[in-house]
Amino acid sequence: MPDAIMALGGWIGATAAMGLVAALALRGRVKWGWFLGALALMAAYDALLTRGYGHIPLQFWPSDWNWEGKVMALALSLVVAFALGAQRCGLTLKQDRKGLKGALILSGALLALFLGLALYFPTPPLDVDELAFQLTMPGLDEELFYRGVLLLMLNEAFARPLRCLGAPMGWGAMISSVAFGLAHALGYSDGAFTFDAMTMLLTGAPALLLVWVREKTGSLLLPVLLHNFANSIFLLV
Repeated sequence: MPDAIMALGGWIGATAAMGLVAALALRGRVKWGWFLGALALMAAYDALLTRGYGHIPLQFWPSDWNWEGKVMALALSLVVAFALGAQRCGLTLKQDRKGLKGALILSGALLALFLGLALYFPTPPLDVDELAFQLTMPGLDEELFYRGVLLLMLNEAFARPLRCLGAPMGWGAMISSVAFGLAHALGYSDGAFTFDAMTMLLTGAPALLLVWVREKTGSLLLPVLLHNFANSIFLLV
């Protein structure tokens, strides 16, 4: 547990540091309540995702995959999303027609990329539990948190002053994407932080593209589908 707490501190600390950089760039024009709320939400999310750092004895069925933590984290995101406004968080099937064409073009390119990589790398033995998990939980949980409620709170804190190929983008897009990458790449063990630069690149860069799709369409639908496709296609071909 101490290692997990240290990893959490590093994750939130790095995110807070990016927020301070953003505040300097914006000359203090920041809604600090929203930013501090985002950091608090990250801490609560991590606690539930890890099942209270192993102290919540909840198990749906014997599995090597963290169904329970994902479900609890997803439940937290849903509560926050409905409190802030479900549609504002991207919980809608409605797509912005003006942005849908560009989002579909990028989505098609990403699907082709993931399929090509899956065909290149050897397919692991099929495990039904793993396949069911990858087809559902990563996209549902992580998209609603990172590209939904966390992105909304960061956008409220730092606004979205730029348009990138027609999508409103700002510091929230960058900070949420870096936070997503760090969640996979940053760790703590044996008294020291660990960081995997390749993992950061392979998670942080796609996260920024998924933010663009979410902002372009106003919905989490395509990001969820893309995320789960990317996680599961390596098990299917």
